[in-house]
Amino acid sequence: MSGSGPEAPQPSDAAQARLQEAEQDWAAAKAFYDNLVSKRPRPALEHVNARLLELYPDDEERFDIVLMTNNHAQVGVRLINSINHYGLTIERFCMTGGKSPIGYLTAYLTNLYLSADSEKVQEAIEAGIASATMFTANKDVAYSDTQLRVAFDGDAVLFSDESEQIVKEQGLDRFFEHEQLNENKPLAQGPLKGFLEDLGKLQKKFYAKNERLNCPIRTFLVTARSAASSGARVLKTLRSWGLEIDEALFLAGAPKGPILVKIRPHIFFDDQMFHIEGAQKLGTIAAHVPYGIAQKYHKSA
Repeated sequence: MSGSGPEAPQPSDAAQARLQEAEQDWAAAKAFYDNLVSKRPRPALEHVNARLLELYPDDEERFDIVLMTNNHAQVGVRLINSINHYGLTIERFCMTGGKSPIGYLTAYLTNLYLSADSEKVQEAIEAGIASATMFTANKDVAYSDTQLRVAFDGDAVLFSDESEQIVKEQGLDRFFEHEQLNENKPLAQGPLKGFLEDLGKLQKKFYAKNERLNCPIRTFLVTARSAASSGARVLKTLRSWGLEIDEALFLAGAPKGPILVKIRPHIFFDDQMFHIEGAQKLGTIAAHVPYGIAQKYHKSA
């Protein structure tokens, strides 16, 4: 006669819930990495770091990626294995077990926080950290592997939204008048001014080694402003900050998507979703900056 032994203990409902949540976290993380492999600025970032190491072997000021996630530590090994499998150069993790990682950004000396979670991005912006919500492109395009290209909108991204408020509330004629009257008054800084400043510091390292023409970092201003009627204030503001922008493109209200196809930035920052969507359709990886009066109109729509 055969008999069965004592039944194995079953995990509690709470333990099963934690395991299920961990699996969901892993599935989301894997989808993120799968996308990162096909659409990433990694070769350009690694090229910049390699050049910096070559020119400044004793200087540690280089690009460093930190994975900030509210995943539980239980999935840490799987995340590490995935990163090693894809050959991603991510050495530092912050896994907060269900809590928001935003409080750790300052401790990690974060210069730019990118996430697919718009609520966390908003929280980071309110904490004074340059941040944006990532949106992948709808088609594949070729990106430079030897030059990191970063494109910025102006108002409510590099600059405050003070001028955009006038456009939304008083119209274009009043805006043009206001900009001409205040041409010599610098605009207040916006949420990503500090990140442009950080890129500029790295660029100056190359300039100091006579590498200006071969600098592996290039920055672009892509703005809906008109050069003749409202462009001078923008350029004078950048000059007053001691910042350079490599290319300034004033589109006078024309769509931004086609010009982004031409310059092929690894990432484009804008505060208005219709510009983000236009960039996506034509193959540009875009990042939404949830700042300024445009968010009020976006939520209403």
